[in-house]
Amino acid sequence: MAEEEYSTGDLFQDPEGFYPEEAQPTFAEHKMLSGETVRVRLVGSHPLYGNLLWNAGRTSSHYIEEHTDQLIRDKDVLEIGAAAGVPSIVSAIQGARTVVMTDYYDPDLVQNMQYNADLSAHLIPEAPESRKRLYVEGYKWGNPVEPLLAYLPPTTDGMEAKFDVLIMADVIYAHREHGNLVKIMQQTLKKNSTSVALVIFTAYQPWLLPQTERFFPLAEAGGFTVTKIFEKLMGEVLFENDPGDEKIRRTVFGYELRWAPDQLEGTAGKTA
Repeated sequence: MAEEEYSTGDLFQDPEGFYPEEAQPTFAEHKMLSGETVRVRLVGSHPLYGNLLWNAGRTSSHYIEEHTDQLIRDKDVLEIGAAAGVPSIVSAIQGARTVVMTDYYDPDLVQNMQYNADLSAHLIPEAPESRKRLYVEGYKWGNPVEPLLAYLPPTTDGMEAKFDVLIMADVIYAHREHGNLVKIMQQTLKKNSTSVALVIFTAYQPWLLPQTERFFPLAEAGGFTVTKIFEKLMGEVLFENDPGDEKIRRTVFGYELRWAPDQLEGTAGKTA
């Protein structure tokens, strides 16, 4: 029998429109206080919300600008859960010595972060000795931090190089990861009185705010002091149709976490 008699035609071909079209990447702009515009690409859709430019990211970026001299210039900066990476890009623009932009090691997220780093390269001042200022790395919270520390220039005293600043914008809503986030701070933040982790977030689900805030006592137990630095009411909510108190959903909360005095290098309470 001729082979063509067994043809199934279009039997196994999905009809047009059977699967929804894949969302395409979009672009967003962040207006810096200096007047510069940072343009970033957002992934079309993603379970880790890399398709959004978060209010906490915008607010973190403005805070970085406002406190550049104390926090950023000539400092080494690590961003955890960067998504589009605006705070990292702004840190590099503001003269950070080294910035490492990280998010989960999903290819779409990592490639998009690198795209945004390249897109903003013309805004970033040239670093001494032809070093790069801005690096991109995929990183799963809780994994070894040595690949992140490897981007730092060597220290002059032979001690292990660590970061001066951690940017943690809209990450502590991941309640199961609180322990890993404290562990990252312990393992990557330089042990001196000026090092700081910026923890900035919005309670998009207000009824979970108490659970989100449990991060701070856990951080204190891990050797850090916690200082609330601001509450900023945004003009609109990020998710219009979400339930819960709208004012809370519009508020960005900002905290600084620093090493407790007894944890600092050279003190009796020094830890590894």
